[in-house]
Amino acid sequence: MIPRKRNSVKGNANLDRGLYRNRHLVENAFARLKHYRAVASRFDKLKRNYESVVAMACAFLWLPM
Repeated sequence: MIPRKRNSVKGNANLDRGLYRNRHLVENAFARLKHYRAVASRFDKLKRNYESVVAMACAFLWLPM
């Protein structure tokens, strides 16, 4: 569920903020992974090759720059 604006009449009483925070982190991770061309366009034909490219991209994102 996407939170409503702060001045909404209904409010955000039934919003699970922890779940929303985790969902936001996952969406941002996928957005950052798509910055790598090989991941976004899926050049590799085989599943194992594509998984390897995704793993390398995750490692690059995880390393401090």
